[in-house]
Amino acid sequence: MPLTMNREVFITCAVTGSGSTQDRSPHVPRSPEQIANSAIDAAKAGAAIVHCHVRDPETGKPRRDVALYREVTERIREAEVDVVLNLTAGMGGDMVFGPTEKPLPLNPVGTDMAGASERMKHVLECLPEICTLDCGTMNFAEADYVMTNTPGMLRAMGGMMTELGVKPEIEAFDTGHLWFAKELVKEGVLKPDALVQLCMGVHWGAPDDLNTFMAMVNNVPDDWTWSAFSLGRNQMAYVAAAVLAGGNVRVGLEDNLWLGKGELATNAQLVERAVTIVENMGARVIGPDEVRARLNLSKRAPRAA
Repeated sequence: MPLTMNREVFITCAVTGSGSTQDRSPHVPRSPEQIANSAIDAAKAGAAIVHCHVRDPETGKPRRDVALYREVTERIREAEVDVVLNLTAGMGGDMVFGPTEKPLPLNPVGTDMAGASERMKHVLECLPEICTLDCGTMNFAEADYVMTNTPGMLRAMGGMMTELGVKPEIEAFDTGHLWFAKELVKEGVLKPDALVQLCMGVHWGAPDDLNTFMAMVNNVPDDWTWSAFSLGRNQMAYVAAAVLAGGNVRVGLEDNLWLGKGELATNAQLVERAVTIVENMGARVIGPDEVRARLNLSKRAPRAA
């Protein structure tokens, strides 16, 4: 297919993630205040969307605590800078198996399995414009850890998102995830104007070579909006690749800790670098109001406590 460069690009900043990066850089935010402040700085630098997880303020380990999500949400909503809020709904499907000769029972260290309503509880309370829907099950790089999202779970969570008026950001780690996402749209679980994030280079999903990337791009329906990212040293290369292929971009400390060799980055610095790349390609970086209009998003305050 011919390349159709995107001339009006939005940038998502993935602020902190749920990986074990909290002790590898002092810039990875832990507390709700730190996460919100880093998100606000990223918005000031040019991010139209901030994608937020929460962590234990003391240990930095990932959490699903609704109170932490509420504090992050309220701090971002009360800030002087506007930004589209995207909260993860990916946690609660983590399975860590026992030894290969005795995989069951599951290893309680790292296993975190929750029902659809529990996984969506913070979304119901905080009412972000967007939340993520990891559209498949896959092996992750860490030992015998499996990210588990069954068809039934995805139908249930996707239906809740649609009913709440929170737009799902389909997280696609391989082409089969896009296949199932299209089935969810066909079934009416998700609305036709879908939003998808192509997650490249995540072990053991789609590798981030360009042949695989274009296979992913070519599996996205023409009337969907898409964005893409890769990890580590390829993060900024994928800013250019995504724009050139017609998409939008994601950067941030969830995916990459480095600005350059030996130089740890902040979220704002990564966004600034992405803005420079996009603008040097002749495209324009668009802001949150334009993103809301393009994606039919509604900005709302959290539910009363």
